[in-house]
Amino acid sequence: MSAAAAPAAAATPVVRIEGLGMVYPGGVRALAGIDLEVHEGEFLAVLGLSGSGKSTLLRCINRLVDPSEGRVWIFDREVTRLRGGELRRLRRQVAMIFQQFNLVRRHTVLDNVLSGSLGRSRLLPSLVMSFPPAERARALESLARVGLADRAGSRADALSGGQQQRVAVARALMQEPRLILADEPVASLDPALRHSVMRHIEALNRDEGLTVICSLHDIDLVERYATRLVALRDGRLVWQGLPSEFDRATFRSIYGEDAEPASNTGF
Repeated sequence: MSAAAAPAAAATPVVRIEGLGMVYPGGVRALAGIDLEVHEGEFLAVLGLSGSGKSTLLRCINRLVDPSEGRVWIFDREVTRLRGGELRRLRRQVAMIFQQFNLVRRHTVLDNVLSGSLGRSRLLPSLVMSFPPAERARALESLARVGLADRAGSRADALSGGQQQRVAVARALMQEPRLILADEPVASLDPALRHSVMRHIEALNRDEGLTVICSLHDIDLVERYATRLVALRDGRLVWQGLPSEFDRATFRSIYGEDAEPASNTGF
C-alpha cells in the first residue's frame, strides 16, 4: 500500500495584513485591528458606509499612507518596512484605480496610458513623455481593450467620466501589475455606466489572472463581480464571506437597521 500523500501547503497570500490600524492627525481613527488575507486570483470587494475605512485600507496596503500600527505584506514582502527604491520597485507590481480617475487632464489619452509604464522607463526620456515605439504600440493595444483606441489623440478632459475611468483601467494594464487596488472606481459614474467599467476590471481579473481588491458601495455590483467580500464598519472588519452568504441581516449589520438594499439585489 502506498503512503498517503502529504497535504498540499497553503498558498502564500498575495496580501497579508496583521493588526492594521490608522489614526489621522487630530486623533481620528480610520482603521483598528484589521487582520486579512487576499489570495491570488481573488476579486475581493470591500464594503462599508462612507467613512468606514475602505479608502484608508487600500491606501495603507501600498503605502500611499503610512499606517499607525500593524504590518502589511505584499507578495511575501513586508511593505510596511520598505523604503526608497525597494518600495518603488514593489509598487510597480501594484496598480491603483482611483474614484476621480487621476488623469492628467491636459494630456492626451495616449500619454495618460503611457504613464503606466513610467516605473519601467528610462528617467530622462520619460520626463518629457518620450517612449519607444514598442511602448506606444502596447499603450494603443491597452486602449483597444477598453474600446478607446480611436480616442488616443484626444485630451483626457474631452472624454466622459466613464471613458476617463476606462483610460485609467488601460493605464493600470500598461503597468503590467500583479495586483490591482480599485478605490470606489465607479462611485462618480452614472448607474448606466458602472457596469461598462466594472466589466473591464473583471476582465483583468479573469483573463490576466490579476488579483483585485475593490471598494464598492453597490450590492448589485458586489454580487455580480466579487468572488469574496469583506465589510468594514467604523474602521473595523465586521464580516467576510462569499457573495452567496451575504443576506439582508448581514446588510443591516453593516449599513444600519434602517438601511434597505436596492430592489434588484438577491435578498
